[in-house]
Amino acid sequence: MVSEQDPDAQLMLRVQRGDPTAFEALVVKYQQPVMNLLYRMLGDLPEAEDLCQNVFLQVHKSAHRYRVTARFSTWLYTIARNLGLNELRRRGRHSADSLDASPEGMEDYSLHHQLEDLNTPTPPGACLHSELEQRLEQALAALPENQRTAIMLCREQELSYDQIAEILGCSVSATKSLIHRARETLRQRLKPYLRTGVWQGPSSSASPKPGGSK
Repeated sequence: MVSEQDPDAQLMLRVQRGDPTAFEALVVKYQQPVMNLLYRMLGDLPEAEDLCQNVFLQVHKSAHRYRVTARFSTWLYTIARNLGLNELRRRGRHSADSLDASPEGMEDYSLHHQLEDLNTPTPPGACLHSELEQRLEQALAALPENQRTAIMLCREQELSYDQIAEILGCSVSATKSLIHRARETLRQRLKPYLRTGVWQGPSSSASPKPGGSK
């Protein structure tokens, strides 16, 4: 059973029974990951902080309706993403990303591994690592919301394709496609920078614009 394999689900069942220490343990474990997800979605730290509090308020209020049908983290990130999308819609910024079929035989490897495989010279400078992280953040921010969320859940939260698909409300093949396209877009945007040290920005013609369907 999921509850036997997922200690967080056990904690949530204790929350149902009115155990405040179980809820505190879940907040301590997931507050920062939820914040990261919301910040990626909204691009605004104060708004992400406020919405993160709302996520855990919603978790607490919904405790009596919680059923162990999936991992707790899947349920939690679904709540967080839904609240984030509601905020984006309220601000009039949300645009849906189309879901293409997944390429067959796609390998599951991390973004950092893909970047290491570029086999291109890196620009000089003592602050190379921090600058590269900054460029990566800029490239991530320019991705369509679905791609950005999918690759973050895969790369930073290390969720399975099945979990990410449930959070996004799409098929596993569509989830694989989102992650593949996001990685390819990031690779294409970062490759010239890794070769020359010159950042061309997300507006480069080699990459789709945020909210686009390609």
